[in-house]
Amino acid sequence: MILRILALATAALFAAPSVQSSDPVSQDSIVITPAALQNGSPFLLTVALHNKASLVTGTWQDHPIVFFPNADHRTWSSLAGVDIETIPGHYPLAIEIDPTQSTHRTLHQELDITEAPYEKVPLTVPDKFVEPDAAALKIIAADKIVKDKAFAHSSPKPAWTSNFLPPLRVAPMSDSFGSQRIFNGKLASVHRGLDYHAKTGTPVSAINSGRVVLAKPLYFEGGCVVIDHGLGLMSVYMHLSKIEVKVDTKVHRGQLIAWSGASGRATGPHLHLGVRWQGSYLDPAKLFQIQLPELR
Repeated sequence: MILRILALATAALFAAPSVQSSDPVSQDSIVITPAALQNGSPFLLTVALHNKASLVTGTWQDHPIVFFPNADHRTWSSLAGVDIETIPGHYPLAIEIDPTQSTHRTLHQELDITEAPYEKVPLTVPDKFVEPDAAALKIIAADKIVKDKAFAHSSPKPAWTSNFLPPLRVAPMSDSFGSQRIFNGKLASVHRGLDYHAKTGTPVSAINSGRVVLAKPLYFEGGCVVIDHGLGLMSVYMHLSKIEVKVDTKVHRGQLIAWSGASGRATGPHLHLGVRWQGSYLDPAKLFQIQLPELR
């Protein structure tokens, strides 16, 4: 209940800016939503142009950014993110407008990244998930190949249809993004997702439209599904008891893709949701609060 109240209270802070794309602007401009960024933050980039453009690209922390246009080609948008391990500081954003034409121009902006407050969370799991034996290490190595293949390619166009939605209709979060996971007394990793309280057999839905690029059990992740939403953005669903989709199938926002469980390295029944952008893990809860432009 508290989390829901906080989410409603802060939703306005993440509302997308109102850009009047039908009216010419006096000069090119960049709007970042939300305006305040922390390590782990996803954000919406909106570029309002004085003149129409045929191509808009960008570079952020060595990540290539591809923008998609509004109907009049004066307003362009893209999703990007700040990796959870980014050190707080100022980082340059460069946006290229019509890079291959005589009208080429470059926009520059410094983005201020602050540190998010992350907690330390002690957990207890079977020892085989903390110190895997030789047989388990072979499985883990094979899983890495499967995951690397799934993450290697993303659609060059956005596949999402509107705002991103939580994967469960009613389920409180049990562990937040960015917490330090201490398994059996040993610091093992940073939590790169959200955990939801969900008894085994709870229906899990796709947080947005896209294409399934992985759907199988893995050692640590248990039953796992990965959906490519385009432009390097992917969602990852872990510890599933049953998977209802296959690789290369297209899914729609809100479609049933699996059932929650306790498979893999899990302390009990729950759903782990991860959001990955070009190899960087982002806070799913903040993604849900961003108002995205409707794709045409």
